Amino acid sequence: MHVETCRDNRIAQLEGVGLLSFVTRPLAELQPREVRVRVRAASLNHRDLLVLKGQGPQPIAWPLVPLSDAAGEVVAIGTRVERFRPGDRVVAAMLPDWVSGPFHPRLARRLLGGSVDGVLGEYFTAPEQALLPLPEVLTFEQGATLPCAALTAWCAVFEHGDLKPGQTLLVQGSGGVSSFALQFALAAGARVIATTRCAEKVERLRALGASEVIDATHTPDWDRAVLELTGGEGVDHVVETGGARTLDQSIRAAAVGGCISLIGTLTGACGMVDTRAVLMKTLRIQGVVLGSVESFERMIHALETLAIRPIIDRVFELEQIRAALAYLESGRQVGKIVVRV
Repeated sequence: MHVETCRDNRIAQLEGVGLLSFVTRPLAELQPREVRVRVRAASLNHRDLLVLKGQGPQPIAWPLVPLSDAAGEVVAIGTRVERFRPGDRVVAAMLPDWVSGPFHPRLARRLLGGSVDGVLGEYFTAPEQALLPLPEVLTFEQGATLPCAALTAWCAVFEHGDLKPGQTLLVQGSGGVSSFALQFALAAGARVIATTRCAEKVERLRALGASEVIDATHTPDWDRAVLELTGGEGVDHVVETGGARTLDQSIRAAAVGGCISLIGTLTGACGMVDTRAVLMKTLRIQGVVLGSVESFERMIHALETLAIRPIIDRVFELEQIRAALAYLESGRQVGKIVVRV
């Protein structure tokens, strides 16, 4: 086993609801199949705000190292590690136990930055199976945006949605998942319609390639606008990030035989849905929870082949993590927010 010279790890740590501090912990001894990674960059997801408020999807055991998405370089390997060597650039899976096959709730028992320690520190340790090589064409900052937002968008658009050239995709907002879904759809030859509640983002979304952008603040009945833009047909696929307050509109905006990928509940988890429209339109509503390591590998290959580069709104330093979280909560970003370690 390669032995690193540093034996301590400076990390950000949540001591309880809203209590974030920086501490130093000793590095634990590597197990035979484990890999030690020097974190170079991490990225933020909306879930990190929920964890900070004690509202994560799994029970939280304090203290907790936050954040789930990171890229870095290998500094040490266990005695039975075969795929990596010190110096390799890697990106880590958010659900390290989900290597292949369909999702099962038991896989979330080890959710980085939620039910177990995350990645926001100088080092983190992962099982060999949960790491993938980071292509040389991507920076560490770009790589750190991939584990949650990019993989979720990839699975929603292709592995579950099977989006085809010439079809139309609707994305809501400008966060990480929506931005990646927009890029993937354009690369596949699809048309993208976007909604936003921020007038300042309309032109930015158009610049990213959305053929039409609907300002939902001035057009609250945006589902009708979508139908008008599609000649009354509706869109083939919706990446639904809103949840309870937007799902019914997404159903009305969808085409007959369309697919809605439910990936977020930003407006709440419970609400009224007109099930008649789901039935009469023969819609498929698919919940999407990330993706397996195998899906992650396919997505990285596609990013490299199609020359898609993640959209990064701002980069903060580790010591600015509180400001980064506040910026995420403000909703002003287009794309991903990254923390450089």
